[in-house]
Formats: sequence, C-alpha cells, structure tokens
Amino acid sequence: MTVKEMLQPSIEQVVENIEKVIVGKRNVAILSLVALLAKGHVLLEDVPGVGKTMLVRALAKSINAQFKRIQFTPDLLPSDVTGVSIYNPRERQFEYKPGPIMGNIVLADEINRTSPKTQSALLEAMEEGSVTVDGATRPLPRPFFVMATQNPIEYEGTYPLPEAQLDRFLLKLNMGYPSPEEEVGILSRVEKAPPIEEIRPVMALDELLELQRQVTEVYVRDPIKRYIVDIVQRSRSNASVYLGVSPRGSVALMKAAQAYAFMHGREFVVPDDVQFLAPYVLSHRMIIKSEAKFDGLTAEEIVAQIIARTPVPIQR
Repeated sequence: MTVKEMLQPSIEQVVENIEKVIVGKRNVAILSLVALLAKGHVLLEDVPGVGKTMLVRALAKSINAQFKRIQFTPDLLPSDVTGVSIYNPRERQFEYKPGPIMGNIVLADEINRTSPKTQSALLEAMEEGSVTVDGATRPLPRPFFVMATQNPIEYEGTYPLPEAQLDRFLLKLNMGYPSPEEEVGILSRVEKAPPIEEIRPVMALDELLELQRQVTEVYVRDPIKRYIVDIVQRSRSNASVYLGVSPRGSVALMKAAQAYAFMHGREFVVPDDVQFLAPYVLSHRMIIKSEAKFDGLTAEEIVAQIIARTPVPIQR
C-alpha cells in the first residue's frame, strides 16, 4: 500500500490544496487527514522552518474551519488555553471568555516549551472533547483537531511530554527538509505572494463530519484485529523495549487503518494499511531501553522489525 494510490475525490482535493503550499510532502498531508478523519490528533516533531504552521493553516482553509494558534511559552497558564470567567458588574455575574482552544483546527506550537500543568490542560481537551472552567464543563467545537509541534533539537528550557501524554496523539510525524529541486519550487512559489493566500475551501465542515461518521463503518475483519494485537503484543515482549504499546495503541492503529482504507475508497481494512501506519502510530508509544538507544536503534526500526516477524493474515 502506497500513498500514491487513488484517493476519494473530495479528499484528493484537500490534499491538492495542501500541496499548493507544502512542496513534496504529500505523505504528511495524507497522514494528517488520516488523523482528522479518525478524530485523532497529530504530534509534528521537526526543526523550525520546514512548513509545519503552513501545513495546519492550509488544512484549516481547505475545510473552511476555524483556525486557532497557541504559542506555548514557559509563562503560559492553563486559563490562557481553556479560557477564563470574568465578572460582569452590569449583569452581576461571571461570563466565560473562550480561550484559543475553542476552534476546529488548533495549532499547539512548541508544546514542549510550556509547563506540564499547561500541557495537561490541552491534552485533557484532546481526550475529553471539552474543557472545564470554574466547575462548568463546555464542549469543544466539532470537528476538533489538534496538531502540536515540537523541536527535537533544542532541549534547554523545555518540558518533554511524558509517555502517558504522548499516548494521546494518534500519529507522530516528521516533515524533514525538502530536496534541492523541491526547495527551488518553494522559492518560485513565494517569489510574488504567499501561496497560502490563494487557498480556497474545497470541503465544508458538515461534509467532514459526515466523512468522520462513515470512517467508523469501515469493516475490520477479526483476523486483521488479531494481526494488530499480535504486533502490539510483540512490542511488549521485545528485548529492546522497556515499555511496550498499551491497548490504547491497538485502538489507535485500528482507527487509523479504518480512515486510511476509507480515504482510498475501500469499505474494509487490509494488512497493508496496518503495516503502512504502524510506525506512525506505535513508535512514540514505546520506551526504548537505554542500551538499545546506545546501539543506535530507533523505535521506528523496532516497529519495522516487529512487522517483518509478525505473520500476515491471509484471506481464504
């Protein structure tokens, strides 16, 4: 299964829109839509300047969604994310002033630069789909999608996300630097005006909500479910892994596979879907032993080894 296969027309339009802004990152665009359709969230880990913000903005404009950006800093408070109640002397009561979390597409920029307390306020919203301010619980808009970014190089003054919070992200992606030819294309596109200004909506929010509903109807056969569980179980017994993937990881891999199959116009999941998505879904959910890290082994390589050793179900 490759990302070059034909996508559903409405989804292909969104991908083409993103490609007008982000050159040579079709794979990342498709995986971002996988998370959106599966009602999950994305952690985008890469160096500054490779187009992370533009990717999220292009996605939001393509589906005509309300875009909000939260720039995480060490002094950011949870109320700066969720909103706060302010006393109105005229009405003699407190009024809720929504925070930037109240959007459809939320960019959580440099999430590892703020305190764990503020991080947890965002991650609670991601998990529960609501925020609680002064004892009152308020639902978030639908759809609700968070793409958080962090710089993997700079560690000074940062608060790394603990494994329990990393587990809340459906996918972890890396964009990487463009090739020389792609970078020349970037220069040509921004020579006169930013291409983000030319993006027009190609999908309505109601249509997206309907697609999210249809994704849940994609059929997953029992052998495929067993295949997913076998992969996850092997991560727990791998000699290089200190802590394997939790059952939440099994659910995440199945949900992502449903979305990926749906995007390609299929009503059922095949093993290739699971194999393609497993590194993006499972790698950040494992803790690798220090001796394995010292040997240069990465979580992605361990997932690839597990997939290569796990028997693939064959349809009879």
